Amino acid sequence: MKILIIEDDRAISRAIAAALGSRYAFDQAFDGEEGLFFAQQNVYDLVVLDIMLPALDGYGVLERLRADGMDTPVLMLTAKNARDDRVRGLRLGAEDYMLKPFEPEELLARVVNILRRAQQVRT
Repeated sequence: MKILIIEDDRAISRAIAAALGSRYAFDQAFDGEEGLFFAQQNVYDLVVLDIMLPALDGYGVLERLRADGMDTPVLMLTAKNARDDRVRGLRLGAEDYMLKPFEPEELLARVVNILRRAQQVRT
């Protein structure tokens, strides 16, 4: 399984990668445009997406992915904790919304759950 991490803070991106451990392969993008390009050029089982990104914010990335017909599951991982932000992310098509700072064990549990549900839908 392969995961795309779109996070502009390199330390947080490394922490996400560490939480995934050797269990998953992953690519990292550090702004929204780069992340969108990766998502359009490769096949991923999951995208972990920040909202506050340079070049194109996470909402814009998610809107473009869904407009392009991509149904890759998305976990929004962000510091934006207002109810309207969470609702907007979910309405745009994210499978889950998690707040920073995060606990690695919880992140991994959410990733496993999203991937499990996605596999059940495909079979």
